Parts: sequence; structure tokens; C-alpha cells
Amino acid sequence: MKRLVSLIIGLLAICGLLAYSSSQLERSSGSTGDKVLNLYNWGDYIDPNLLTKFQKETGYHVNVETFDSNEAMYTKINQGGTHYDLAVPSEYMVAKMKRAHLLQPLDKSRLTGWHNFDPQFLNQSFDRGNRYSMPYFWGTLGIIYNDKFVKASQVQHWQDLWSPKFRDQIMLIDSARDIMGMALVTQHQSMNTTDPQKLLAAEKKLNRLAPNVKAIVADEIKMYMAQDEAAIAVDWSGEAAEMLANNHHLHYVVPSEGSNLWFDNLVIPKTAQHYNAIYAFLNFMSKPANAAQNAAYIGYATPNAKAKALLPKSVRDDRQFYPTQATIDHLQVYRDLSPAKVELYNDRYLEFKMHH
Repeated sequence: MKRLVSLIIGLLAICGLLAYSSSQLERSSGSTGDKVLNLYNWGDYIDPNLLTKFQKETGYHVNVETFDSNEAMYTKINQGGTHYDLAVPSEYMVAKMKRAHLLQPLDKSRLTGWHNFDPQFLNQSFDRGNRYSMPYFWGTLGIIYNDKFVKASQVQHWQDLWSPKFRDQIMLIDSARDIMGMALVTQHQSMNTTDPQKLLAAEKKLNRLAPNVKAIVADEIKMYMAQDEAAIAVDWSGEAAEMLANNHHLHYVVPSEGSNLWFDNLVIPKTAQHYNAIYAFLNFMSKPANAAQNAAYIGYATPNAKAKALLPKSVRDDRQFYPTQATIDHLQVYRDLSPAKVELYNDRYLEFKMHH
């Protein structure tokens, strides 16, 4: 009898463990309850007060799971077994997810705030007609400089970085497409070119920059610049915003001759389930007051024109993060290149890094 009781207790324990494991797995890949929204987002990329407000207004609880790269997000969704209702890929990843049939089209008839978006940030090459994506934030690639070491007039254009006066003073973000793209712009070429000869010429141009390059780094570039470790950096506007917040001697410039224009976007993965919650959230986030609150919290540029109008004038007129129209007209959105073409960029970039 004791053995039977022990056996029953053991079986109950195993069942409990399996149930717990199942619930944890479900939680990690999106809850399947009725009054929830499962959001797969970058870390700290939405004002938590907005999530609380959304829940109070609609009754939908938002489960947030985070990723740290587009590739990690793509892999998890592509593997299946998840129930994310919304995800936040960058522009090139939207194109890749479309090709892999990982997205559901937006039902525009259920979207009430589409007219709030600035038309110039819609209908981009990665998703013509915005069939699958709603813009979330946008930004640029540019130059960060420290006014303790550099005058503003010395670093207004990409070509300025090649000046001998900046020997061993520049940090570069470790990104093949961006650093190759910077060199291509100085040679009046497209940042999307796949011509091997033009890419080779860009690598040779970068090799001439090598004496000025102090380091090629990743996320730590923010810490180094905040601590005055280098006079100049090349990085994205979102990263620059964090640097500037931590060091008032830092400034950000988008070269007027051209640079990258990037987008992060809200999309609906193919395994989404909670459609009423999805459209309630998309409409909530496209309301000007909410989009403005989110932009103020994150510090990135909003594509929502009516939200931008609600931001302080000092923010709206900040040409570091809201460049002039003339500069915007020269920005280029990266096209999603085939693996073979990406390899061309990577090969040339690695040759430069070895040279450095």
C-alpha cells in the first residue's frame, strides 16, 4: 500500500512538473489566452506606461518577450512553435520574412490611424504599399563627435573622416553594410551596389581610413564614447541618442550627401492568434499622443507626423535626429540582398578589418 501511495504521489509530481514545464514553454513563446497580446520586441523598446495604459483601456494584457538581433528573432519565428501576435523587425528583415512566408498581411480596413503617418516614410522598397508592415521608428547612420576634441565644422561630411588630423581617433560600429556603405557614399555610389569592382574600390578607400581608426567595436562603442575614449564615432542614430544622453559634449551629424535610412516596423507573424488585440494595439500605438509619448521615452524619431507635432519644439527641430528634408532626400534604405551578394560585402569588409 505504501508503495502504491508512493507511486501515485510520484505520478502526480511528474504530472505537475510536466504541466509547469508546458506553461513555461507556452509563456516563452506567447500565451494563448483570450485577453492577451504577445509582443516580440527589442529590449526596452516601448514605454512600459503605455502597456499599462493599453491594458486599462482595452482589457488586453501584453506579454512582452525580447530579442537582441533581427537574426535571433527570425530564427525563433522561422522554427515555429511560437504564438507571437506582433514582432518588430528592421526593414531588411521585413523583406526576408515576407519571402519566407512568415508574415500575414495587414487588414487596412481595421487600422484607424494610418493617416497619421508621414507619407514619405510609407511605401518603402522593402514593403511596397505597406502590405505587411506599420512603421514604428526610423533613424539614420551618422557621425558622433566630441566637442572637447573636434569642432563641428570639421566633421560634417563622410570624407572629413579621412583627414590626417584624426589619426587613431575614430571608432567604427562593427557592421559590414554600414561601413562599406559609408565608403561607397564618398565615391558617389549606391549603398546597395552589388558591383564587385565598386565594392573593391570601397574597400581600398576604407584601407586609407585605417590609420585613423582606433577600434572597430559593437555595443561597447556607446560606453567608450560616453567616457571620452575617442573623438569620433560612426554609428546609428538610436545608439547616438543614448551616447548624447550620457555625455553633453557629444553631438550627432547626418552627412547631407547621403547615408542610410533605417526603419523598425510592427508586423504580424503567420502564427498570430489574437487579432482583436493586434488591431487594438496597432490603433492604440498610432494615436498621436501615444506615439509621441513612446518617442519621448525611447528617444528615436517617430514616423507619425501628428505625433511629431506634439513633441517639444526643441525635439522637432533637432536636426541631429530629425534631419532637414534636403538631407532626408539623399538617404538610402538598404535593400535585402541575396546571401551571395551579402557575402561580397562581408568579404571586402573583412579584408579591411584585417588591414586595420
